[in-house]
Amino acid sequence: MLNEVGVGLRADQVRNDNQLPGFLKVEGLSKSFAKDKPVFDNVSFTLDKGEFVCIIGHSGCGKTTILNVLAGLDTATGGHVFMDGREVAGPSLERGVVFQSHALMPWLTVRRNIAFAVRSRWPHWTAAQVDAHVQSFVAMVGLSQAIDKKPSQLSGGMKQRVGIARAFAIQPKMLLLDEPFGALDALTRGTIQDELLAIVRETQQTVFMITHDVDEAILLADRIVLMSNGHESPAGYRPGGIAEVVINTLPPERKRAQLHHLAGYYELRNHIVDFLTRKEPT
Repeated sequence: MLNEVGVGLRADQVRNDNQLPGFLKVEGLSKSFAKDKPVFDNVSFTLDKGEFVCIIGHSGCGKTTILNVLAGLDTATGGHVFMDGREVAGPSLERGVVFQSHALMPWLTVRRNIAFAVRSRWPHWTAAQVDAHVQSFVAMVGLSQAIDKKPSQLSGGMKQRVGIARAFAIQPKMLLLDEPFGALDALTRGTIQDELLAIVRETQQTVFMITHDVDEAILLADRIVLMSNGHESPAGYRPGGIAEVVINTLPPERKRAQLHHLAGYYELRNHIVDFLTRKEPT
């Protein structure tokens, strides 16, 4: 894995994950759909317990494939993923996943959508235990008044809140988010970002998130993984991979409305934008 100190960033803002044990450890991951042209190769990084990491890169670099491998929904061509000392070998309730599409069952109410997941996690719980648990997580995302509504009666932002509540309700060891706010309008997106940040701070959840929104990554993430695309070069095809892992040194209690007032914000943002506007990795 390549780690570079970018213009405007200090040396302590770049971390070499190969030197850390990590709660989640990804080792030498690769994925190929065409012979001799892997989408990405030798991807290695870690997440510490309670850490929030965002990954950014252009479409086609393999971000969603990596998340699906972490979730156990896809297999890599090479490499390994370990979480809490055990290799990931398939889907598990230890990893909660929220996609851009809410994936709610349309014939079930909010209460029953979340209860379905809770019963899968704790099959021996009584109906009263399940319902009390569901109600607490619905309240956490501010949807108590809509608990008995079906998805068709909810706005896009409310549906995403239900998806987040469902993921948190099974109390996974890790949360995987694939552009969960990408289809929302800017105002709703900002509101749910603030809510997610507050919930993660309260629960100390470990989170790996894909985003294309630079400010979203800066607001939410402790570290930001910059991923390059595979491309042809004079020396032949070069697979994509991790170009850099940048540590977010802005104050941890930052808020969305205050980001642009924080010292170091523009240097961090410009560095990421410069990386994204480069036609090919250096």
